[in-house]
Amino acid sequence: MADIIKLLPDHVANQIAAGEVVQRPASVVKELLENAIDAGSTVIKLIVKDGGKALIQVVDDGIGMSETDARLSFERHATSKISSAQDLFNLQTKGFRGEALASIAAIAHVDMQTRTESKEVGTHIKIEGSKIVLQDVVATPVGTSLSVKNLFFNIPARRNFLKSNQVELRHITDEFHRVALVHPNIEFHFYNNGSEIFNLPKTRHRQRIAHIFGSKMESRLVPVNEETEVVKISGFICKPEFAKKSRGEQFFFANNRFIKSPYLHHAVVAAFEGLIKQDMYPGYFLYLDVDPSSIDINIHPTKTEVKFDDENTLYAILRSTIKHSLGQFNVAPVLDFDHDPNLDTPYAYKERGATLPKVTVDPTFNPFQEGLGQRGGGGGSFQKKSSKGWEGLYEGLEKDVDIEEFSSIAIESEGAVQGSIYTDDHQEGHLAATFQLRRKYVVSTVKSGMLVIHQKRAHERILFEKFLGEITVKEGVSQQLLFPLELTFSKQELAILKEIKDSLTNIGFAFESLEEETVKVTGVPLVVPESGIGTVLDRLIADYKEGYADGSLSQAEVLAKVLSKNLAVRTGEFLDQESQQALVNNLFACKEPTLSPFQKLTYTIISEGDIDKKFS
Repeated sequence: MADIIKLLPDHVANQIAAGEVVQRPASVVKELLENAIDAGSTVIKLIVKDGGKALIQVVDDGIGMSETDARLSFERHATSKISSAQDLFNLQTKGFRGEALASIAAIAHVDMQTRTESKEVGTHIKIEGSKIVLQDVVATPVGTSLSVKNLFFNIPARRNFLKSNQVELRHITDEFHRVALVHPNIEFHFYNNGSEIFNLPKTRHRQRIAHIFGSKMESRLVPVNEETEVVKISGFICKPEFAKKSRGEQFFFANNRFIKSPYLHHAVVAAFEGLIKQDMYPGYFLYLDVDPSSIDINIHPTKTEVKFDDENTLYAILRSTIKHSLGQFNVAPVLDFDHDPNLDTPYAYKERGATLPKVTVDPTFNPFQEGLGQRGGGGGSFQKKSSKGWEGLYEGLEKDVDIEEFSSIAIESEGAVQGSIYTDDHQEGHLAATFQLRRKYVVSTVKSGMLVIHQKRAHERILFEKFLGEITVKEGVSQQLLFPLELTFSKQELAILKEIKDSLTNIGFAFESLEEETVKVTGVPLVVPESGIGTVLDRLIADYKEGYADGSLSQAEVLAKVLSKNLAVRTGEFLDQESQQALVNNLFACKEPTLSPFQKLTYTIISEGDIDKKFS
């Protein structure tokens, strides 16, 4: 039998490795930013076009590379970070495998210009699909500028799996946040399609968080500090009242590296137990410093999943540290919620005994005595007043009144009394057509039996089709506010609002301005209460960010789903008779009344036969 096993060519092996390292444009951003940080940069610029599909460029002022290093950096397993296997247990840098640039160069057009401080000219290298097409000298500043163009140009299947530009940009922004949050001592600039998204100066951790997530975030943070032999914990947690229904502000960093750890996340949630609802997520920015030998980073290509030697101890320390911070800054509730400080006994009276109150009585007081009525505080009311002039009330009336004249007089309230108390059979049957069961279901009757409607899901379906139609035909009705409402958002949240502004306008929202971190709302749809505008927009942004991530639905569909979810009547909310009947009628006027926008059953019919079986 002939030999069938053969060694793959380098460019094929690089493409296979790229499938693990480079999953989407955000993966390239992560690798290039980490390389810039390892190079000792103080200023890093990230430039993106078309969600990273057309261009990803990272410019830094680091130490740069020599001509030989620049060429060798694109070879597989070529790195300056480690030299032996033992170094894996004492990692001090972001990268260490030497696979990133080789993988990126295998699936994109790469253009790199770099220069060290000791050289007058730098090196210019162009690579297309692992093939070097140019290597020359170039005049360039100290540092490195690396451009990645046309990602997955030679793997069309992988390129087709990429989502829309907005979704890919959102993933890139998330990776940028993860790097910028842990390095406040580095100045970052982020540009998308020629416009500046972030300009982050050198600062401290707290200010860096505020620069990224908006100035309102700074007042929500509670500091966390603890140092033990196992771990040093620092950072911030968000106050319980600012917990959200969706993820997005949960960050763990271990030795200045972003990590994902469901186990440690559970420790944080356990510390917030009793302070937030079960379906809410607390925000946190926690930095863990552990012994490099006690953590294993090399278990996943993305290096976000790590393994700690003693996770149980780390869990307990983290949970108790957060509980301590919540209590230390008076965030946790006290035992007595209704305590009135005015009822506290002063220290001067603490040892004194009780004394009987003194009561004085005037034995000479007589409320019926002339001239003493004023002393009694109202004694004058016992004096008889004259009632002269009462005869004038009957002037002009004849003494003999014909009783038959009263028969023609119509009493206005007669019909109202009979109509409200004595209802006929038709009205009684109409009022009893629907009723609410446990404030969760609306029950009605149909020819085949009993109709049971899930009120929240049914209302979601009704609102979904209503909003989808308004966004499409632009016929939403707006309720103008008497006074414009100013709301504060982060830059990322503001970008989402600008993205969906036209659709929101079509359904009834009106915005006077969308300035930096400030939104002025002048009108809202009729179904949005004025008191809940801020909450609705917060939930809208968070849910839209999550719902639009898969890219399978259009913007109008995602927006209609998100709005219907947040504005639908809740389980446990009371519905009057008219609202119940309107819910039934509007549901069956929908194009798809059977399922909610989230593909859940809205109603079921219990047939008369099923009911009969219960009594057989």
